[in-house]
Amino acid sequence: MDVILHLGAHRTGTTTFQHYVRDHLDTLAQGDIGYWGPARTRKSVFPGLFHAVNPRRPQRAQGRVRMLAAKAEARGVRRLLISDENMLGSCIDAFRRAALYPAAGEHMARLAAALGGRVSRVVLTIRAQDMWWASASALTAARGHRVHDAAKYAQIARGARGWRDVITDLACALPGADIRVMPFETFAGRPECTLREALDLDLPGDGRLRWLNRSLPLTELRDVLRERGGDPTVLPRGEGRWQPFTLAQAAALREKYADDLHWLAAGADGLATLTQDEIRARAGSNLPPGHMTEGHTHEQRQVAQHR
Repeated sequence: MDVILHLGAHRTGTTTFQHYVRDHLDTLAQGDIGYWGPARTRKSVFPGLFHAVNPRRPQRAQGRVRMLAAKAEARGVRRLLISDENMLGSCIDAFRRAALYPAAGEHMARLAAALGGRVSRVVLTIRAQDMWWASASALTAARGHRVHDAAKYAQIARGARGWRDVITDLACALPGADIRVMPFETFAGRPECTLREALDLDLPGDGRLRWLNRSLPLTELRDVLRERGGDPTVLPRGEGRWQPFTLAQAAALREKYADDLHWLAAGADGLATLTQDEIRARAGSNLPPGHMTEGHTHEQRQVAQHR
């Protein structure tokens, strides 16, 4: 049985993709393809695998993963798709250490050991760092976590770790796996493309044009903070997307992202493959402009508003 990991990342349409996969479970089952999504992985598969004070707990968790994978194979599953962005780490940990997925390599090494070398392919969606951190900020604030100050964002902007480092960690932990990298700015709102990369399977686009788990705009974030008894004035004034970086910091992060994309386009030292947009002309429709609160076009408008 081959295992295909859809790692996310967070804030790159993972929830939309996971709902899309669930809509097509019957079709996948007909091809002997199994699926583990967050509803299963976080409840019964991964607990204790990545975060554990007791050193014996990861070993027990690895045994549980190994047992569940063996059961899936015994049922006739030839390919198992696992989609859970928390496999990379959490947004909270990223903020705590002011770095993109600093524990990604360790997490993947533990998962690889648990799956017994079955991982054949990895799909990772990356996003411009300034927009990734901005979206992660809105998500964590909406869920009741702290709103970080300017010093934290300055620390993040100065950090050296980019997507190239994350991908290198994945390749070291999963030697031999086919790592495919998809830019969010190109494939946002097209979960069928992600499924194609993962399984080489062509299915129709999402006709409902869902855009799930979107970042809340500033007006709604203030309401959430107020309802939780927090101070809404810690957020900047205005409407639209919360962009916590200064223009100079955002520019530095975008330059780092451009370097990451250049490295990928040049072959990524043989570690990964950058997915090209060869089907754009015949792909399904994207979200209507009025609903675009993610993606390149919307982000361009947001940058223009901050000038």
